[in-house]
Amino acid sequence: MLSLLAHRRACVAKQREREERIRALPPAYHSPLSATDKQLLACPASEIVARVQAGALAPIDVLLAYSKQALRAHAATNCLTEVLIAKAEAWAQTCNTQGPLAGMPVSVKDTVGFEGEDACIGYSAWVGRPMKKDAALVRLLKDAGAVPFVKTNVPITLLSFESANDVFGRTTNPHGKDYSPGGSTGGEAALLAYGGSRLGIGTDVAGSVRAPAHFSGIYTIKASMHRFLKSGNTTSMPGQEGIPAVYSPMTRTLEDLEMFWKAVVSMKPWEYDHSCLPIPWREVDLASGKPIRWAVMWDDGVVSPSPACKRALETVVSELTARGHEVVTLIDSDPPSPYEGLKIGFQLLLAEGAKLSTKPIRWGETNDPGVREARIAFALPRFMKRLYAWYLRYIKHDDIYAGLVENCSEKTVEQYLGLIAKREGYREQWFEKLKNEAIDFVLTAPNALPATPHGGMKSGFKGCGFTFLFNILDYSAGVLPVTHVDKELDALDTKAFKPRNAIERDMYQMYDSKKMHGLPVGVQIVGKRLEEEKVLEAMKTIEALLKESRKAYTLLSNLE
Repeated sequence: MLSLLAHRRACVAKQREREERIRALPPAYHSPLSATDKQLLACPASEIVARVQAGALAPIDVLLAYSKQALRAHAATNCLTEVLIAKAEAWAQTCNTQGPLAGMPVSVKDTVGFEGEDACIGYSAWVGRPMKKDAALVRLLKDAGAVPFVKTNVPITLLSFESANDVFGRTTNPHGKDYSPGGSTGGEAALLAYGGSRLGIGTDVAGSVRAPAHFSGIYTIKASMHRFLKSGNTTSMPGQEGIPAVYSPMTRTLEDLEMFWKAVVSMKPWEYDHSCLPIPWREVDLASGKPIRWAVMWDDGVVSPSPACKRALETVVSELTARGHEVVTLIDSDPPSPYEGLKIGFQLLLAEGAKLSTKPIRWGETNDPGVREARIAFALPRFMKRLYAWYLRYIKHDDIYAGLVENCSEKTVEQYLGLIAKREGYREQWFEKLKNEAIDFVLTAPNALPATPHGGMKSGFKGCGFTFLFNILDYSAGVLPVTHVDKELDALDTKAFKPRNAIERDMYQMYDSKKMHGLPVGVQIVGKRLEEEKVLEAMKTIEALLKESRKAYTLLSNLE
């Protein structure tokens, strides 16, 4: 009972603090967008920076415009956690006006550490525990001239494609309030999609920047390990290195994504963070080299993409083949099987039985529905799991789900090390396949669904294979929006569709093209390890082709 009371007090206190910070801002922040504000919000980040560097634009004016739009985004989607605008005013007055991010407001995921500010990531027990110093990322951003101004919402545990917790509430998708903007970097995606920020930062351990980019219609490239700054931030699973989380930029446009990546790398992040590799930005010219070979993964062996997601992938493949690009198909049943990777990844990510991420949760505090289901599965006696797996395999003829259920157990150190060895062997199989078949990039859906309805992660957490695979492999992977769900074009033929397994059945129960009409749909472009520059160029190639065919994605606009 005392724990429940403490939980409720912390939630009320944190929400009141957020409301008071917003309310206490000067009247200018609460006024309608001016013509000047709208012009600034429509400018690419590179243009804003150039004008600040030239002395033609004051950083405080840029901050005002983005803060006003961020507050409008928050009112519509509940995307913000820590509102740092009052502090950002001082930072804007003294920022480095010659830096590569001069005067540019930057939003960040709630995990990012600021001196004197909470980073509770949705745990009420962590409210009122401010960080003692700025994270390496924050120090670099400030030195580059950026003006960090808000932090954004996440799911409790950080292990979800939804973004909801008792401390800050639920974030909704700006394209459709009944759907998630993604997770775990969902608040960031909602803010960027709404136009309340252009440059943002998230983390990804199973798709946590790529699923939000797909759900919300924005751009991202998930970095490989040690390419981007990470130290000094909060996490729900400290020490989890089997499938490490990586920090990565998220932006409103592809042009902004290129600018942001180059700006951060130009600051030599390895001089701020011991975990960063000293790799400067490498210019890539795909057009002048050998012909590009694209491989399409139409299916992850567990869940086939829904009609809307398949249509987006088909659109990209059609544009590439029409321009003479070589496009081949990856067969999910051939080694290395994506499903085998999924089994290894799930066991590594939750090797301690999901205890770390749920340990801070107080009695009466709401857990993520997917993580709650996983914890129940881990808690069952082993003989019950084996019996259930036998039932699934031999009675229901569902080898896929049975293979996940029977391995759902806390690992010993010996078992964990064995899984690390399996992971490395699996990575070697992919390395050899891509090398032997001369594959430059893999194209696939970011998720089987355009977005998850609220509460959908109860079953949806098992359907993350399209993104999780590339965390297991540690490949650089980008997502760009391609189209929107069309209620007619993307309707599911319910009579013809027969789910192959329980996971696919549960995922497709959430698919409804009529309810999802208008939601964004993206495509995932995957390179090899530490090939962020190449992935960016591949994304630019695809977007250019879509523009040529007048099929380019239309960003959500909320400036009126």
